[in-house]
Amino acid sequence: MNVIAGYPRLTAAEKELADDRLDAAAGLLIQHLRENRNEPRGLALLGTVAMKQGALVQAERFLRQAMAQGARSLDVKRTLALVLHQQERLGEALQAFDFLEPQIQDPQFRALKGLILEKLGRNEDAIGYYEKLISEDPLNTQFLIGYGHALRAAGRTDDAVAAYRRAIDVDIERGEAWWGLAAIKSKVLTDEDIATMKAGLESAVDVRNTIPLHFALARALHDRKRHQEAFEHYAEGNRLQADPIKYDASELTKEVESFSRVFREEYFRRKPSFHIEGSTPVFIISLPRAGSTLLEQMLDRHPAIEGVGELLYMRALLRSATELYTNRGCSTVEELVLRLTESDKEAFGRDYLARAQLHRRTDLPFFIDKMPMNWTDVLFIREILPHARFVEIRRNPMDCCFSNFAHCFSRAHAASSDLQGMGRAYVDYVRLMDHLDEVAPGLIHHVVYEDLIDEPEQELRKVLAYLGLPWDDAVLRFYESDRTVRTPSAEQVRRPLNREGMGAWKPYAQWLGPLREALGPLADV
Repeated sequence: MNVIAGYPRLTAAEKELADDRLDAAAGLLIQHLRENRNEPRGLALLGTVAMKQGALVQAERFLRQAMAQGARSLDVKRTLALVLHQQERLGEALQAFDFLEPQIQDPQFRALKGLILEKLGRNEDAIGYYEKLISEDPLNTQFLIGYGHALRAAGRTDDAVAAYRRAIDVDIERGEAWWGLAAIKSKVLTDEDIATMKAGLESAVDVRNTIPLHFALARALHDRKRHQEAFEHYAEGNRLQADPIKYDASELTKEVESFSRVFREEYFRRKPSFHIEGSTPVFIISLPRAGSTLLEQMLDRHPAIEGVGELLYMRALLRSATELYTNRGCSTVEELVLRLTESDKEAFGRDYLARAQLHRRTDLPFFIDKMPMNWTDVLFIREILPHARFVEIRRNPMDCCFSNFAHCFSRAHAASSDLQGMGRAYVDYVRLMDHLDEVAPGLIHHVVYEDLIDEPEQELRKVLAYLGLPWDDAVLRFYESDRTVRTPSAEQVRRPLNREGMGAWKPYAQWLGPLREALGPLADV
């Protein structure tokens, strides 16, 4: 074994890092740096360990220190680019990827640049970039799937279908491509596809393929009203999804209970000491699959409002704030919210607006961030953006929860993988909204999805009144918009209003006992 530049601890730390023993690697590196202050290779390795542990603020600091001390290798620059991406500092990350991409041929790294372009809303750039990658490597399924996602977001459904099918032609087990097809609402999966997916499930061994394969097969069977078979595949896909996550529904319950105890009426009487000029951010908050995409699409047609989609920045800023304040003795989010300094609040608020500006195409006075899971962060948002407005949209509990269970999400929506966990999340969500209405009436405007479908003008007038805006008939012609939509509802919001999806849970009622039990009285709302 070669000892790195005469530093045996570095060699040992690299071995621990390679074996994913991160705490052991960190311990060796800290000891090494105590003995060899500012040694660049040790700083760079410690930055990598911190990144893998999720301590992204520390990771960036160590990597930049390493580079200042002379660590300028491609590997160090690549790690810093990945850290910037994980922090959702997309403008900086894109610059880093632009610089590094010609020097790095790793397909996963190159595909990340396409994802960054998509996240930034630069859909045409993303499509062009994927076309370049595919021209160089036409059999790369990751490139083909990314291309399909970008085409679908642009409304080019037929082209997206063709891209997904090209990926399947290369690898019939490629579950993400199958789910890409299944998620398109035009029922593009054939009987032959069902047989092929079943064959793919028999041979596939990687859960990254089997999970979306189960969901895609379930969707195809659902479309054919083969509900028992469909539910079996939904259940298995969710079981495989849930196993490594170990989601604990009680954590969210405890968080909501703690927030409800700490944040009472007197807290909301406090006035901020700073003011941020510029457009007003409107946060559409909800559980996933509750109608937020439709509501944003409608409001985006108003001449004073610009929809910018689901921005990942608020949760990224909260993670950074939590990491910074952990060193100051904060162990919970409510402690963080209470102890944030006014200068830090203003800095985080301006950081959010600067990142959001990357997605703006206009200077309209209102813009919409419709990331559903921002509902858990309302208090943090209010602290850093005192002028923000909140519009909540809520869907029938059984429809909403089953729709989550039937959708192939990433780990970002861990509750959806378990019927009882999803039901408990819905209950906790309602409890927090009810509490905020009690202690801060008027903070949040509420919309019921079914009412929006049945009486769109009536409901939209109320939303616009809450925002202080006049009525405009254009909001009722939302389906005429040609904007990019990067959510599972991309096709639905390009059609006139319909009741598709309402009551979708009913054919599965006999298997939804755990959901009904968790929802309690809400199951009959």
